Amino acid sequence: QVQVVESGGGLVQAGGSLRLSCAASGGSFSSFAMGWFRQAPGKEREFVTTMPWSGGITYYADSVKGRFTVSRDNAKNTMYLQMNNLKPEDTAVYYCAAGDRNTEYFSNYPRTSAYSYWGQGPQVTVSS
Repeated sequence: QVQVVESGGGLVQAGGSLRLSCAASGGSFSSFAMGWFRQAPGKEREFVTTMPWSGGITYYADSVKGRFTVSRDNAKNTMYLQMNNLKPEDTAVYYCAAGDRNTEYFSNYPRTSAYSYWGQGPQVTVSS
């Protein structure tokens, strides 16, 4: 059974940095796409970034471009989200997600429906 488990998160001042990790297990991920989403209180879950596990182009939400970087370590089956220059509006619960990198992925990747497996989500709080 596929599982994704996040770690990291916490409280940081505006302008600071945090790194989230997402450890994947229970499957062969070469055909998967991985993503990060976030959900602030009272708001819908929103897309942050995504990348195919096998490599290739990555996509970012406009709100995080130039500040957030997604990467992976194949040997550890782990994906990372490096978050720099954090802003109070980045405060949210951050979710790791995994799904099949099928033909619909490239048009559906910003949607939560493109991913079948989700982590519990660590809290990231950015103080002003």
